[in-house]
Amino acid sequence: MTQELGLCEKRANPISLGWRNARDPTPGRPEFIFRFFSVREKYCLLCVGVFLEYKWVVLTVTTVGIFMATLDSSIVVVGLPQVVADLKTNLVVGVWIITIYRLMITVLLVGIGRWADMHGRVRLYNMGFGIFTLGSLLSGLSPTAEALLAFRLVQGIGAALLFVNSVAIVTDAFSDKDLGKGIGINQVAINAGTITGYTLSGVLIQLFTWRSIFLVNVPVGIFGTYWSRKRLKEISRPAVGEKFDAAGAITFSTAITLLLLGLTLGSLTDLANQTVVGASVLFFAIFIMIERRARYPALDLSLFKIRLFTAGNIANLLSGLAFAALAFVMTLYFQLVRGYDPLHAGIFLIPLDVTLILVGPISGWLSDKWGARGLSTMGLLIASAGFFLLSEFDLNTPYPQIALWLALVGFGIGLFRSPNASSVMGSVPSSKRGISSGVRATIINTSIVASIPLVLALMTADVPYDKLVNLGKVSLGGITQLASGDVGIFLAGLQHSLIVLSFLILGSAIFSFLRGPRNESSENISHQV
Repeated sequence: MTQELGLCEKRANPISLGWRNARDPTPGRPEFIFRFFSVREKYCLLCVGVFLEYKWVVLTVTTVGIFMATLDSSIVVVGLPQVVADLKTNLVVGVWIITIYRLMITVLLVGIGRWADMHGRVRLYNMGFGIFTLGSLLSGLSPTAEALLAFRLVQGIGAALLFVNSVAIVTDAFSDKDLGKGIGINQVAINAGTITGYTLSGVLIQLFTWRSIFLVNVPVGIFGTYWSRKRLKEISRPAVGEKFDAAGAITFSTAITLLLLGLTLGSLTDLANQTVVGASVLFFAIFIMIERRARYPALDLSLFKIRLFTAGNIANLLSGLAFAALAFVMTLYFQLVRGYDPLHAGIFLIPLDVTLILVGPISGWLSDKWGARGLSTMGLLIASAGFFLLSEFDLNTPYPQIALWLALVGFGIGLFRSPNASSVMGSVPSSKRGISSGVRATIINTSIVASIPLVLALMTADVPYDKLVNLGKVSLGGITQLASGDVGIFLAGLQHSLIVLSFLILGSAIFSFLRGPRNESSENISHQV
């Protein structure tokens, strides 16, 4: 037993180099303390040392950061009526208090990813924690709606720095055989942050005021800023001698901003919105022309020559559109059709969230053994079936039945996300992980921002747009139930939207399958970059 323990101590090297000679301690050296511990106590110390291995330190720090960043993308939704009433503003401004945060994340991701490749991911990640914490404090103290919009923008900048660098730092720290496990746990934090926001905001507002949904970030952010600065270290080598493509980054950000404005302001049938979307397409075309000629592009288009990278990101886009829209559809169903308050609407989504959180790390671990293609495709097929079953709800559908269908969707998406993230990030060279993480995160965030306008556009097939946007009345207590004459067409709009979303998930499954077999590794295809 003693010999085995000595061998473990030499191999594990958990805390410091001084532990190597623990079997032959010398007074005055750190390992001298081992002579005072029993065999069991030494095993306990070794377990602590293994847990504090750098890759797990990275995972704890990045998990906290990505959790906080995603939490604040959803935490305002349930508390929006209180924010609007207290700041004496209107619902349109209230919607932009939610949207501007996600918009800032989306437009900055690719630029930040490229900057991280050049100047170091850890440095930008640490900066993001500090900016996010400051933005949270200022948001909680905002005297006006305009001030809150400005400070949510600051929050979004910090969240973008956290979001884009989190997965890249985890990918750097974990070996290939453990990469799926590490990213799987990181994905759980993303899912948990989004989910927790709906219920946590209701609890905080009920106990305190709406300002608490921002101020709760401050102590966590202060700890996270300290912990990341103290424990993270730069593993990747920054690109030397390369320049930042300012023209490409500005053009891309402009194109994304115009696209999201066109999708979120008014009906897609309006000429003004169509003009904005058209301008967005034009800027995208200019951006592609710039990037093809740039020596050091902001968005490396050669990444899309990698089959795993392209197929995985298209699957992300389509599944993200559908999944992000589901929470919105179900919230409308629970509040406007069934007449529940916002807090209960958030609680009713828990089956969706819990299954997604539980399955995430398991699917990541399984992908390390079996590959991403089968698990991701199977998960999307299961989620598509869940969407289709949900489209059959009506005024009298019992909640346990809805909860089962929601759990089915959560299981499927959970089975897809971690293996897909591992496949996408593992398919690119280490020097491109910052920019590839930025591209991946931009696609995910764009799908989330575009999901609500997509649902509204689909519902206009059953409900006229002018009537749709004015359904229900917002008050301090939330949204009232629909008038009886409007319930039928509104419910039909929700049902038809879920059917379309089910087919979107099915399309995502096709692209997931087309990513190629497991043995098409990054080593075999990275020469294309």
